[in-house]
Amino acid sequence: MPTTPPPGRWHDVARATGLLAPDGSVAQTIFAEMTALAVRSGAINLGQGFPDVDGPGYVKEAAKAAIDAGRNQYAPGDGVPELRRAVADHQRRHYGLDVDPDTEVLVTTGATEALTASILALAGPGDEVITLEPFYDSHAAAVAMSGATHVPVPLTTDDLRLDADALRAAVSPRTRMIVVNTPHNPTGTVLTRAELEQVAAVAREADAIVLTDEVYEHLVFDDAAHVPLATLPGMADRTLTVSSSGKTFSLTGWKVGWVHGPAHLVTAVRTVKQFLSYSSGAPFQPAIAAALADDETPRALAASLASRRDLLCDGLAAAGFDVVVPQGTYFVIADGARLGFDDGHDLCYRLPELAGVVAVPVSAFCRAGSATSDALRSRVRFTFVKREDVLRDAVGRLARLAR
Repeated sequence: MPTTPPPGRWHDVARATGLLAPDGSVAQTIFAEMTALAVRSGAINLGQGFPDVDGPGYVKEAAKAAIDAGRNQYAPGDGVPELRRAVADHQRRHYGLDVDPDTEVLVTTGATEALTASILALAGPGDEVITLEPFYDSHAAAVAMSGATHVPVPLTTDDLRLDADALRAAVSPRTRMIVVNTPHNPTGTVLTRAELEQVAAVAREADAIVLTDEVYEHLVFDDAAHVPLATLPGMADRTLTVSSSGKTFSLTGWKVGWVHGPAHLVTAVRTVKQFLSYSSGAPFQPAIAAALADDETPRALAASLASRRDLLCDGLAAAGFDVVVPQGTYFVIADGARLGFDDGHDLCYRLPELAGVVAVPVSAFCRAGSATSDALRSRVRFTFVKREDVLRDAVGRLARLAR
């Protein structure tokens, strides 16, 4: 009796995400492993990035009201009209983008479905899809499912920024799509307008579609500013922009996301998306429509996260890590080499015993065996989207490493 299913597309996905074990079975994701380790050991889980407090009460009340009003059956496949209008209004208000809510906005089951449906709809065997490396794991999985070839372009090793020369060198006649994630998970890098202009120039020259993952768009700090790539000259007609409510409003479990772009590209994405979830979150969608009119909650969250970022970064530095202070998201990359840990994977397994804290290795966001994975081998990712008292406890525990 076989212990693993026969090879198929699942095999490509497992291989692309580093989950294919030597015996052909599928391993747990590093996030599931580290969360389970935190539970077993009683360590503070700073590995998996989810808030430990809920979003605004008025948004939850709006969802309850929608449930009581009977909005519990299938939502329209495109998304409820008020949410599509709210997305278009949000893009116009914040970025000056003119988006048609009827033909250029598609509501999805979180940003992950928007990204996956976009890649499945627009790339396939014979095509190449470029991503920045490190990359969010679902980007690699979606490319593998599409049958396209994944072409990672490494960020610079020292400061984790765009390497424009490497991006240009990665382009070939087969380049179909460039996936851009800014603010960037896992590094916290926020690409500047100048960096994005370099991406745009490459995309125009290659006649490539750009898929932008902007779920952390409102979680930027200090003097950093989020610039949607679709706002740059000549890019609105070739860019699909993805975001969601989960990070902005701390309601990650609701899985309400969206994608917008030119109508012909959104139509292609819709064609695939309707055979994935069709629709979801019927009572949550009108609640998120109300939330998107609220600009104060995201500003307050960003200010709070900036303070918590500083608390964790200072604690990591005091413990002996080298830290790249993030400009956005709610993650920080720390290098354990100065503490004697050249292997971030090994460090993450030992941290619960050494310091009572859990992190995840940055190598989990790289292609196995790649030059980037080797260059970032000693680095680990922590999240600071936890209550201040939890972070203070974690910092106190991490101080044991400096003794």
